[in-house]
Amino acid sequence: MERKRSVKSNLLLTLKKNWQLWCLLLPTIIYIAVFCYVPMYGALIAFKDFNPKLGIMGSPWAGFKYFEQFFKTSIFFKTLGNTVLLSTYNLLWSFPVPIIFALLLNQVRNKKIKSFIQTVTYAPSFISVVVLVGMITLFLAPGSGFLTKILMAMGAKDSMFLVRPEYFRTIYIGSGIWQSMGFNSIIFLAALTGVSPELHESAMIDGAGIVKRIRHIDFPSILPTIIIMLIMATGNILSVGYEKVYLLQNGMNLGVSEVISTYVYKTGVRSAQYSFGTAVGLFNSVINLILLVFANSIAKKTTETSLF
Repeated sequence: MERKRSVKSNLLLTLKKNWQLWCLLLPTIIYIAVFCYVPMYGALIAFKDFNPKLGIMGSPWAGFKYFEQFFKTSIFFKTLGNTVLLSTYNLLWSFPVPIIFALLLNQVRNKKIKSFIQTVTYAPSFISVVVLVGMITLFLAPGSGFLTKILMAMGAKDSMFLVRPEYFRTIYIGSGIWQSMGFNSIIFLAALTGVSPELHESAMIDGAGIVKRIRHIDFPSILPTIIIMLIMATGNILSVGYEKVYLLQNGMNLGVSEVISTYVYKTGVRSAQYSFGTAVGLFNSVINLILLVFANSIAKKTTETSLF
């Protein structure tokens, strides 16, 4: 009892002492509560025969009916496999690029050149998905797109890049790297600012070059940040945003581009199968949670760095 009173008094003392900081944090707390936690109430739809007229609580319970329906559909393994493959390839290629870029950019000493590179690489992250897909469509247009002409000049035998299934994942991942590389490198650049210049000076006196200093000073310094970001990326491995995939889809590449998120959109929103769509989305979230806990436990045992 005394311990509970002590914890409560310490909490009140902290709130009173840092009330300005809590006021600054309050809008973020309200935003997360309203848009992240309150909508969790809607997950009940996955276990009900939802009827908009009856509402969520008024609709009859259906148990795991819609989960079983999803598992028994012929498209289950195809959408799950496409989602896992696309997410895994995206993680393998997209995750290391911002780290390498941050390590190299950190070695640029000319502030004007560094600022110019940052501006050029950050700019694509502000392009909307619709505009990005429009650019991809123009650049890879058969015969007229400038990227198509370059690839054909390099020896490509086919110009139908947008409709061939074998090119879909390359286009998706490549455009994603171009768009997010600069913005995703910010957190690693911030971590590199904490590296003491004295370490580099000592290494330079001992004759260490740029490569050795990056390998033995910079990289170990940001390794905890890399591990945390990798854990979070692993926890989102099935969370492939539907917008870009959906806009790049067509009848020819549907076999490799149909992922869980696009399937949820088509069945849950367009076909008004709200309970079924919610069940599929909830299944996706549960798998992500399991992967997050699994990746965190492995990182905690091997590196002693973890989220929790």
